[in-house]
Amino acid sequence: MVRVVERPSLWMEAAELEEFVGKLRQVASTTLPAGNLEYGVFGKDTSSLSRSIVTLVTLKSDQTPVAFNALAHIDVDLGHTSEDVLHLGLVMVDPTLRSQGLSWVLYGLTCILMLFRNGMRPLWVSNVTQVPAVVGLVGAGFSRVYPAPGHASGETRSLMHLLLARRIINDHRHVFGVGDDAKFDEDRFVIKNAYTGGSDHLKKTFEEAPKHRDDAVNAFCERELDYERGDDVLQLGQIDTKTALSYLAREVPPRSFAAVLMVVGAAVLQRLALPVWHWTDSRREVGVLRAQEKHK
Repeated sequence: MVRVVERPSLWMEAAELEEFVGKLRQVASTTLPAGNLEYGVFGKDTSSLSRSIVTLVTLKSDQTPVAFNALAHIDVDLGHTSEDVLHLGLVMVDPTLRSQGLSWVLYGLTCILMLFRNGMRPLWVSNVTQVPAVVGLVGAGFSRVYPAPGHASGETRSLMHLLLARRIINDHRHVFGVGDDAKFDEDRFVIKNAYTGGSDHLKKTFEEAPKHRDDAVNAFCERELDYERGDDVLQLGQIDTKTALSYLAREVPPRSFAAVLMVVGAAVLQRLALPVWHWTDSRREVGVLRAQEKHK
């Protein structure tokens, strides 16, 4: 069973929110038995949950939580304008259920829903990781990704990539648990000494980090990242209509396709049909707008 929850701390009661976060901690305990995370959805300050989109996977049989993905909305101020960036955030899966086909739900489904919520306009996404499997997955799954080792179409760094990266590192590093002492290499998009801001328990050696099927991705991570120091790569890309359709056709299992279409349809209904329906109801105001009532 999959549940997608947007900005839970803005609408959940305290008891319900505590229970929900408890389920996330239950999944984390199967992955990180040695310690707790201290940032993002696990931080003491619940304000991070006001900008989070959490996808929680539970077993139908006994409601046991087995996986989650916590994305975050980042409002990046570029001076003359701002960009809403969707940070891919934490992904955790019970080790007994890895390689069981959950990646399409955890990485793609929520992003596609957010694309529909964004009016099908391209949406920037960011990712911070030292895991080669994730680096390759993001490079292949989104468009305009930099850096994207092994994917020639994503190798060019644009000015927009650089501007977004600078503002994310300067203003939003707390979102992904990077401390103030971490340094950002703009030429390589590598965050040096990244595991001092609450994400300490996520640090891995290169041998421990899951590898990608493309050796070029693994070689890139081994060459560019100092795993002993604790480096991360910052990836920036976009999800757009072409990417979403390709993802649905490539990754969604046939048995789940109808359910995905139903969820996407609900998102379209919420984004387009309901506002029109509400606006045409002359009996109720919608802010300062309302349909003109016809007088006899």
